[in-house]
Amino acid sequence: MSRCWLTGASSGIGAALALRLLEQGHQVALGGRNAETLEPLALRFPGQVLLATGDVSDPKQVAAIVAEIEQAWGALDQVILNAGTCEYLEPGHFDAALVERVLRTNLLGVSHCVQAALPLLRRGQQPHLVVTGSSVTWLALPRAGAYGASKAALRYLIESLRIELIAEGIDVTLVNPGFVDTPLTQRNDFPMPQIWSAERAARHIAERLPRRPLEINFPTLFTLVLRLLGALPARWRLKLGQRLARNEQD
Repeated sequence: MSRCWLTGASSGIGAALALRLLEQGHQVALGGRNAETLEPLALRFPGQVLLATGDVSDPKQVAAIVAEIEQAWGALDQVILNAGTCEYLEPGHFDAALVERVLRTNLLGVSHCVQAALPLLRRGQQPHLVVTGSSVTWLALPRAGAYGASKAALRYLIESLRIELIAEGIDVTLVNPGFVDTPLTQRNDFPMPQIWSAERAARHIAERLPRRPLEINFPTLFTLVLRLLGALPARWRLKLGQRLARNEQD
């Protein structure tokens, strides 16, 4: 069984995925900001759990987490970077600080984790890097500029990194969910078509990880529609965005 570091394990997809990985017998370093939410899993799966709590946006905390993992296990076979956040830009109130906050977690946080984890992955057995992106990268949506920009930048970063890591025998998978019922999405004030439960999303991901695909996209129909709409001419995409914005305001 693999030695895995999973960030964002305290809620949503991460919490559900943590349970699945542990039930499969893997050793899992559980990442999150609050150790209390992760301690029940450590008690339920003695000998399998390493609590790796901290803020991924802080490179010093990330380095300390990975140092603990190295001391405990010496290497990593799988790294699943799932921690993320979402805030929306309101019309007429562009907030650069909000953009910075979202980028700090979703893009820079992943970058800190990749830098720290790669040496341990290089020592692992059949190493696998998994990063949670978003289906929003295929089509610009109203108010989602900060979140979408962070995930679009993340996609480019990971796809570029994959080209380099394949030569080292490290597989890279990008996970692109649609809407998933999590504490973050429960704050949304707009319709979320084809929304999945966190448990269903985690099951879908866990079932596909052993195949090491380049991407895991779900729900299939929703992500396919977004990709097709994202391929429309720019003027048509603008008209669609305006229509969606009006619908949100109704």
